[in-house]
Amino acid sequence: MTDAPRYPRNMIGYGPRAPRVVWPGGARVAISLVLNYEEGGENHILHGDGQSEAFLSDIAGAAPWPGQRHWNMDSIYEYGARAGFWRLHRLFTERALPLTIYGVATALARSPEQVKAMKDAGWDIASHGLKWVEHRDMPEAEERAQIAEALRLHAEVVGEPPRGWYTGRCSVNTVALTAGTGALDWISDTYDDDLPYWLEVGERDQLVIPYTLEANDMRFATAPGWVTGHDFGQYLIDSYETLLAEGGRMFSVGLHCRLIGRPGKLAGLIRFLDHVAEKGEAWFATRSQIADFWAQTYPHTRYERPSRMDRETFVARYGSIFEHSPWIADRAWQLELGPAHDTAAGLHNALARMFRSATREERLGVLKAHPDLAGKLAQARRLTAESSNEQSSAGLDALTDDERAAFQARNDAYVGKHGFPFIIAVRDNTKASIMQAFDTRIANDTDTEFATACRQVERIAEIRLMDLLP
Repeated sequence: MTDAPRYPRNMIGYGPRAPRVVWPGGARVAISLVLNYEEGGENHILHGDGQSEAFLSDIAGAAPWPGQRHWNMDSIYEYGARAGFWRLHRLFTERALPLTIYGVATALARSPEQVKAMKDAGWDIASHGLKWVEHRDMPEAEERAQIAEALRLHAEVVGEPPRGWYTGRCSVNTVALTAGTGALDWISDTYDDDLPYWLEVGERDQLVIPYTLEANDMRFATAPGWVTGHDFGQYLIDSYETLLAEGGRMFSVGLHCRLIGRPGKLAGLIRFLDHVAEKGEAWFATRSQIADFWAQTYPHTRYERPSRMDRETFVARYGSIFEHSPWIADRAWQLELGPAHDTAAGLHNALARMFRSATREERLGVLKAHPDLAGKLAQARRLTAESSNEQSSAGLDALTDDERAAFQARNDAYVGKHGFPFIIAVRDNTKASIMQAFDTRIANDTDTEFATACRQVERIAEIRLMDLLP
């Protein structure tokens, strides 16, 4: 694609363009309750692993036990399957609340009664990978194979394939690999937004529904974390109240059978659910329901992204943004571009950096490349398309003879004093305000006017990019 440095992280997202979502029923907040079912899929010598589990339990400072079972850890995970799950099942079914399960495939295979209960309740059973293990150092080919096996086993155990995916303990390859299957309506191995969004992975337009590690009961097992159920419940209430005031946002709540399934911890969740029931304006939905709504309401539209263009295409497309100065685009292409530069504001910053860092002589060349306002080039219809549209926007293409003569006199006086044309962002002005600026700026000293003209050049470039990019 390119041989220039590219920065793949997306640091802008929706930015100032986030949609103001009205969820089904006029709800102001979409609440996604997620129950992670991992018990029976964790690190264990009975599962072919070389050590016991050490992650997300009530054992402070737990460490793996190489080559042997950790009986206490076993018991804690078993509590989640034996008692915690059923306590949560009663809570959610009695309140008729939709739930998404993140189900580890091997854990589901070892829990047929729980799977039946999930299905009978109509819960959305997504895949949580093949095993509840760390993928950080897993070779890409091995992870790809495990994803394929997880999808196969999930369909075998549950009776239908998963619509969604969340690995959790993922690698840098996980999102691309899961999207690359083409089999998933949504994936959730990100924590980077309060709304779903589309991710372009090759030819695949993949819906991402971000998850959470903070509105999550896992913090009962981490430091800093929750100490009491009240801590957790109050945090959920505060989060909901903030999102309710903002409106049009999504709120994910992460739960684990062996953690929130304990009575004292569950009390905080119940307090939150009671609060939402009292306040209203929430749409409780599975992640697949959210995915269906988003795909129908906000379908993805691809556009040509500057950071993905080759040099020739980039310069051809943006070489005229700074008047007759394609060298600015050529230099900008060599910057560390990324998704943040695929918007008008982002690309403008890159181009303006190259203009600002150029020599004074080079910048003077850019100023001199601009035509006089309502000058001879305009009369001869020899302006660039951009300049022609800009001058016509203020009516400079339809001047009376007296107006044209007044503009020409000022053009001549300005160039005679400063050595470059009078430059102003015409689309920010009217014919009258342009004439007034002319009279004011002719009197400036040339250094002041050079700086003013450069700022106007940057503004003109910004307006031109706003016609082309989000």
